[in-house]
Amino acid sequence: MKIALASAKLIDRDIPYNRKQIERYAREAKAAGAGLVCFGETFLQGFNCFQWDFETDRHMAVGTDSEIFRDICALSAELQTDILFGFAELAGEAIYSSAALVGEGRIKHLYRRISKGWKEYRRTDGHYREGDCTLSFAYGGRKFLIGLCGDLWDYPERFRAEEDVLLWPVYISYPPEEWEGGIRQEYAEQAAKCCGKVLMVNCMAEGDAYGGAFFFRDGAVQAQLPVGREGLLIVEV
Repeated sequence: MKIALASAKLIDRDIPYNRKQIERYAREAKAAGAGLVCFGETFLQGFNCFQWDFETDRHMAVGTDSEIFRDICALSAELQTDILFGFAELAGEAIYSSAALVGEGRIKHLYRRISKGWKEYRRTDGHYREGDCTLSFAYGGRKFLIGLCGDLWDYPERFRAEEDVLLWPVYISYPPEEWEGGIRQEYAEQAAKCCGKVLMVNCMAEGDAYGGAFFFRDGAVQAQLPVGREGLLIVEV
């Protein structure tokens, strides 16, 4: 199974631009023979999209029944390529940091971040919530898990299972020299506490996040697209 990890630029609060980036890299992944392309945390709206006022933020978050969601599902069906992307989810009167795996025109799996580091929790109220489910799912004849960014740091025990692959969309802001200077190995070792094979993908946002995509296996880096570079990392698992 070939999986593409997209170290892709985004613009905060610019859903049309970020949607075009999803299509661009999904088409490149298709051309490279990948059956799945993965994007970072909150890629659809950008990690810094919120004002932390629910009546304002509810118009930035999107539901899984929204037009933009249906559009991305339709794109996956057109390309016959599955797409995993992070997004700010509106579900009733709640907002979550979520990740959706879509393919064949439908949602195949929905995951909600379980750790609270995605939000300014001293400013938020009960509308901004975390999920509570880390169940694995069958995909491509294997068992997969999804964890978002700080989940693997705050609750590694929730991801210790016999799954084949863990997909790890993140939004992290380490400059390249700091990442290469030791942080990358810390992430590889933390990933190994959770699953033997971990695919991590970061966003790129000007002056804030530097991208990068990594295949960690048993605490070591098996393949990478270095921090600071935009593009696709194609991994076979």
